[in-house]
Amino acid sequence: MTPKQLPNEIANLINERISDEYVAHYFYRQASNFCENVGYLKAAAYFKEESQSELSHAEGLQKYLVDWNMMPVLSTVEPPQKVTGLVDVIEKAYEMEYNLYEAYDKISKEIFNMDDFCTFDFLQKYRNIQRESVAEYSTFLNRLELIDKKDKNWVFEFEHNNF
Repeated sequence: MTPKQLPNEIANLINERISDEYVAHYFYRQASNFCENVGYLKAAAYFKEESQSELSHAEGLQKYLVDWNMMPVLSTVEPPQKVTGLVDVIEKAYEMEYNLYEAYDKISKEIFNMDDFCTFDFLQKYRNIQRESVAEYSTFLNRLELIDKKDKNWVFEFEHNNF
């Protein structure tokens, strides 16, 4: 007897999210390196942890596919966007996290409409993670509005108080 597999259409949707999670992993790794290089040591540690978190998301999605007898497709990941400062990192992170939120929401609706409630339920964890990430980066953006983002002393103080 051959074990059941996920439909290819569902596996393809999950593979797309795996790629997104690797993009996020590399972005946060680059952000961590940038922050450490310029002296934002708290932010560097925070983004290093974010990088590891994104990697664990990619691994969780891959495990789900393997558990359903599907081979994950690891696509080539483009180099992360160049960052120019801590404010730039936070703005790009918010945009990336919001796009991931929308992507998980979209595929969840598609999978729900395909009557695959097991995969839909599995993705709830990722929808919640994205909702929390969007809220966290939204808070960072709101706090950035309270300072002069062009003043390095204010940005350094922001980093010290928020990471």
